[in-house]
Amino acid sequence: MKRLALAIEEEKCWGCKTCEVACKQEHQAPSGVKLIRIVEDGPRLVDARWHFVFRATRCLHCDEPACVDACSVNAIAKREDGIVVLNRGDCVGCRACIDACPFDAIDFDDAAEVAVKCNLCHHRIDEGLLPACADNVCLAHCIHLVEGDGA
Repeated sequence: MKRLALAIEEEKCWGCKTCEVACKQEHQAPSGVKLIRIVEDGPRLVDARWHFVFRATRCLHCDEPACVDACSVNAIAKREDGIVVLNRGDCVGCRACIDACPFDAIDFDDAAEVAVKCNLCHHRIDEGLLPACADNVCLAHCIHLVEGDGA
């Protein structure tokens, strides 16, 4: 089976955070909630030059997602194409999925009292579009929707 995923070439990332903004706009995420986060790693001195790396924290749509198993109400499911989807309407806000995710990729919407995560803009993918963060908003062109072999 082929699976979809978001690939980010972090060495090319400028840290502009347009992906964060595009995602927040697409999902109308409230203040403080992020489905993708760009964090600065640096500066650090490497070979007498200052070096910055910007790391993207986001759902990796794992082959065997720990969040799915942790959810006692089955609010998280993996689609045939590998996209791991959290249904906010089914979430009871227990935060077990947040604790289970080894990548710190699930956030909590305090106002709605539910967990939130990147669903890879599956509603856009189903329409033949790219995820909002990868749809020509990335100034460094380092975010790509990729298809690979899943397990």
